[in-house]
Amino acid sequence: MESLRILGVDPGLARLGFGIIERGPGDSLHHVAHGCIETGADTPLPERLRHLFRQLTELCCTYQPAVMVVEELFFSRNATTAFTVGQARGVALLAGAEAGLAVAEYTPMQVKQAVTGYGRADKRQVQEMVRLLLRLTSVPKPDDAADALAVAIAHAHAGRIGELEAKLALGKRTGWVWERGRFR
Repeated sequence: MESLRILGVDPGLARLGFGIIERGPGDSLHHVAHGCIETGADTPLPERLRHLFRQLTELCCTYQPAVMVVEELFFSRNATTAFTVGQARGVALLAGAEAGLAVAEYTPMQVKQAVTGYGRADKRQVQEMVRLLLRLTSVPKPDDAADALAVAIAHAHAGRIGELEAKLALGKRTGWVWERGRFR
């Protein structure tokens, strides 16, 4: 199995986290890079969005990922924050599409489930699992970058499950999917 380089994105306008990992042979996960792209609150919105786009494009050129994974939004209170984060998220999706990458999206609950095994895990639990899965000496900082690494790990796990399901399906075309208890 060849390696798969994944760029995870935790969208934000003031601070957009990114994390790049590689899924190698035997499903091993390797840390490649992580960090944040920051924009100033005093900078006009179009300039902030352009800065995010250019920096993400540069990351794509430098690290050559095959997939960009962006966390979906979950806000229950502040609509203004949701709109600005949504704009940053749209720029991230555009940067991935413009770079010709496969683009995937996961909810925060899906990320937590994939990384910790529990969809309601707290931030500290997710960060510690990121550290353990990538064999890092400390929890990645800042939090936005750790979240982006978690999104990338979620895709590495989900992508492998999809590949295994496809292989199983090729060998067993009985019409019954045992794992899901339904006919195909």
